[in-house]
Formats: sequence, C-alpha cells, structure tokens
Amino acid sequence: MKLPAVLPSIDFKYITILLVTWICSPARCEITSLDSGNIDETLNNAAVALVNFYADWCRFSQMLHPIFEESSNVVREEFPDLKQVVFARVDCDQHPDISMRYRISKYPTLKLFRNGMMMKREYRGQRSVSAIADFIRQQKVDPVKEMQDLEELKALDRSKRNIIGYFEGKDSENYRTFEKVANILRDDCVFLAAHGSLSKPERFSGDNVIYKPPGDNTPDMVYLGSLSNFDLTYAWAQDKCVPMVREITFENGEELTEEGLPFLILFHLKEDTESLEKFQHEAARQLIGEKGTINFLHADCEKFRHPLLHIQKTPSDCPVIAIDSFRHMYVFPDFSDLTVPGKLKQFVQDLHSGKLHREFHHGPDPTDVAPGQQDNQEEIASSPPESSFQKLAPSETRYTILNRDRDEL
Repeated sequence: MKLPAVLPSIDFKYITILLVTWICSPARCEITSLDSGNIDETLNNAAVALVNFYADWCRFSQMLHPIFEESSNVVREEFPDLKQVVFARVDCDQHPDISMRYRISKYPTLKLFRNGMMMKREYRGQRSVSAIADFIRQQKVDPVKEMQDLEELKALDRSKRNIIGYFEGKDSENYRTFEKVANILRDDCVFLAAHGSLSKPERFSGDNVIYKPPGDNTPDMVYLGSLSNFDLTYAWAQDKCVPMVREITFENGEELTEEGLPFLILFHLKEDTESLEKFQHEAARQLIGEKGTINFLHADCEKFRHPLLHIQKTPSDCPVIAIDSFRHMYVFPDFSDLTVPGKLKQFVQDLHSGKLHREFHHGPDPTDVAPGQQDNQEEIASSPPESSFQKLAPSETRYTILNRDRDEL
C-alpha cells in the first residue's frame, strides 16, 4: 500500500491522553487528584506521598503522565496500604492557590511529602518507572540504624552529623517522635538508636537524645526538651542537621538555586578549614537575622574555577567572599575585613537596598564621597560580572520554567 506523501499532523496531547487511559484503567491506577478540599487530609494521612505538580499544556508534563501512572502501579503492588505511600497530582492551572502555596516554579515538579510536611529535596532523578519506583523504595527504608552494641559508637563516621537516641523501647511515644524526625532529616543526619538494657547506661533520667557534630574533638550536645513534643524535637534536630553555612556542589546546585535566594559564598581551598570556620562564625554572629533572605554557602575554589574567573579571581586568590544575585556577582572587597564588626552585614544589606547594583553601574553613592570631593566625582559606568550560578538552575530540556524574567533586588 502506498503511503500518502504528507502524513496528517499528530495531536501529541490527544495521543498522551489515549495512552494514559489505556495504561490507567480504574482497576489499576490510584493517582489521587488533589484540590483545596482534600489536599491536607490526603497528605497528612500518608507516611510518604509523591505529588506531581503539572500543567496540561506543558509537553514535559504530558510526557511524564504515563510514566507516573505506571510507577504508581509498580509501587502499589509492594505497598498496597494507602496510608504508607500515596501518588497524587495537582493541576496547577486549575489550582493556582496550591501552586503558590508550594512555590512551584517549573512544570512538572515532583515533590515528596512525609506526614503532610513537604521535603526540601524534590525528586530530580530519571523520569522512568524503575527510577521513580526505586526512589520510593529508598524512602521506605528505616532511617534509624539500631545499634547492637554501644562499642559501635567508636567506629562512628565523625565527618558526618550524627544523632543518637537511647530509649526504653521501640513502642514508646518518644521513639515514634524520634523516628518521625529521622524520616524527615534522613538526608542531613545519620540517626542511630539503642533500646532496652543496651541503652540503660545512657538513660540516667529517662529516654535521652544526643547530637555528635562533625569533628573528633567537638563536644556532644544533649536535647533537653520533651521527646514527646514533635515540633520541639524537630526544631532542635533541624538546627543541628542543617547548618547555616552549607556547601554548594554541582550535585546540589540546582536544588539551591531553586530556593530563589541570593548566594553569599565563601570560595576557599578544600584544606583551608580555618577560613571556613571564620566565615561560619561571622555569618552566625552578624547575619543570623538574614536567614530566609540569603543562602550562606561555601565552595571549593578548585571545583568552581569558572565562577571565580567571572569575578577576575583564581584559586590563588582564595579565600574570596562574593554575592551572586542570579543576575550579577559582587565581591566582598577584602577577606581580612570579615571579622570587622558589621562589615559582612553591611555587604548583605547593600545587596538588599540595591546599593551594590547601583554602584557597579554609576560609581559610589554621593553620600559615600568625602565632603569637598563631590564636584570632582564623575559618574562611572561599569558592568558587574554576570551571574555564574544561575547556570546551575533546572534544565530547559526537562522543565517548563516559570517567571523567567525575575527582577533583581
């Protein structure tokens, strides 16, 4: 049979709908469609929930639909209890309030929830049935390692953040709170527990939880709050597991850029821990009130040579402090001024006020010029280095990115 010279155009969206209908018969699929009426109840009652935030017009969303459906079928065979694992979806065009609530900036976005709490790290793995199913299996692995002997603590990896709990039994409310906290912070800390007679030497006045920070000579910290109070326990553990100054790598760069906050970055040589400790100390001392307005990061000079070149620096110049606003990069004038009271804080405040951007283009503000020099001060136009870390943002070949033309502060 001779084929026509011109094939009729194919409606990809229509084909996708047919495919989803075929794969997702009522007997097989259990994808829950979320709206403002059922979202809280559904997510709060699920130990683990994977939610697909999508838009029908987005071709990447269309491509993901049948994969997401089949992933649900595979996982449901292993975890049939809907209180254990839920696959759900939100049509962001139909429910913009939910989209805004969870700060969705691209389609499709796969967010992980635990007992109603959204995890910071969304799913960024391969978009295949096996990869998504494996991701859920990993989320169902017990995050708490049960110790068989307290001697195991001598072999603890002290380069990591460790939280150890000592409990009378696993069926207690205290341990259930500890386990719930461990599930949420499993990517940030190592959680261990001892029970019964093994834990008795450490339970002087009841169940006990301690934090062992990185470093062989750093002292332990004991949790003094109520272990039955989830909010207090979680707040304490989060403060210990998620440091104020985090390391940026090529693996977590996309995740950090999606938080939408400017970066205050210390570039330092890997072996230069002294500069990092100074930066951590001064960030906590001067800028604790800026948490939530800027991300405090440190980066390996050798690995991040390219951003350094953007600000006309090399690893031999490190340590170097800079701000990346996702439009431009600004250099802290002198690392030795880091410990001068208020210097680092003023640098960050000048970003928020727009002063850094303004002075890069027009020279120092008139108020910064000594009296008598105003007449001689010419307006100097300049071009600040372009942002380098914005290139770590989500790929346009996997997502439809929203709000691309974001203005700088």
